[in-house]
Amino acid sequence: MTSSTRTAECFVYITLPGQISAVTAGRFELTINKNGVPRGRFVYGRHYLGRPDKVEFDPVELKLSEETYETTALKGMFGALRDAGPDYWGRRVIERHVGKPQLSELDYLLQSPEDRAGALGFGLSQSPPAPRRKFNQTLDLEKLQRIADAVVADEGLPTDTAVDQVEELMLVGTSMGGARPKAVVEDQEGLWLAKFNRPDDKWNNARVEHAMLVLARECGITAAESRIVSIADRDVLLVKRFDRERTKGGYHRARMVSGLTLLRAEDSHKSRDKWSYVLLAEELRRVSAYPEQDALELFKRMCFNALISNIDDHPRNHAVLAKDRDWRLSPAYDIVPATPVSLERRDLALTIGDQGRYSNAENILSQCQRFLLKRDRAEALINEMEKRVSETWYQVARGVGVSEQHCGLISGAFSYPGFRLRPRAD
Repeated sequence: MTSSTRTAECFVYITLPGQISAVTAGRFELTINKNGVPRGRFVYGRHYLGRPDKVEFDPVELKLSEETYETTALKGMFGALRDAGPDYWGRRVIERHVGKPQLSELDYLLQSPEDRAGALGFGLSQSPPAPRRKFNQTLDLEKLQRIADAVVADEGLPTDTAVDQVEELMLVGTSMGGARPKAVVEDQEGLWLAKFNRPDDKWNNARVEHAMLVLARECGITAAESRIVSIADRDVLLVKRFDRERTKGGYHRARMVSGLTLLRAEDSHKSRDKWSYVLLAEELRRVSAYPEQDALELFKRMCFNALISNIDDHPRNHAVLAKDRDWRLSPAYDIVPATPVSLERRDLALTIGDQGRYSNAENILSQCQRFLLKRDRAEALINEMEKRVSETWYQVARGVGVSEQHCGLISGAFSYPGFRLRPRAD
């Protein structure tokens, strides 16, 4: 027997460029028909469209217009709204908090914290809530680590942890951070994403990821600012929130959407044909205020990911950012090495060139013109980056405190032999 049609809705808020308080921008409605098929509808409010300082939610889908937008993709979610929702870790914490294994997509939006990625917010009231003034402090990291451990292990919370402290842990609003345990913390410099090690990690993930961000910057890549803090003999990686800027009155918020939204793709294998650096470069050329610079930056990140075997470079680990009206490629984040067994072929998550996802120098070169690069310039960039990664990764890793043992465990990730193999002709 099929159930009747169900409809739920919420207001969508946005913090406009240069502001610290949100305004109501529109209304989102999610309908599940009697066959279980979801359909999302969004419309900008007339008052919002009449504002001289109005801005679009994203550069690809929800353009400023009086029309009602509809979608049946992404379980009825528009990409920009999905990007403002919780990621895997955030959903896990929310499910634990409300005591249900799964919620509707709209429920995840409403249950997630106000300090989510980007500039959007959601609520049932026509008036947006006041901006959040109080955040977890870096001094709270030890308690947050213990709560994260309990969530990972699916155990009871520490005895001195109240329900409201679980809600504090839910300040993980970013959907761009993957499945690792994390929380948002604040210090005098601003907001940081605190990423915790897990007991089952093969190596000290916090220090290794920090090392990769440092190495990326040394390779000329614009990467997120990061640092390590040690709490009760546990290391925590702090990554600076680049979608927030601290001011005397509060935080300015930048709009932010993922590469997945730019590609109009989904997380599932059904959309893997759209997961492509080449297609992402073309989208950047279309939406970026500085297309040549951003296409070059994406090319360098693609090469770097191949050289460190970052096989988790999926589209949600790329994003565009708008601090004002213009969209730009965001700083790089979530850069981690892997150690696949194969020495001949390793594949990234996104298509690289003519040989698909094969992380190989010749494959990287094969579509360089789509990144607005001539072949000789692209080849020089690859050679220079390969030399720097090969010669400096160990020094960088040891310099930020990665142990000799853990350097040994990750050593197979860098400049693997297959990077220089000549691809076989089909």
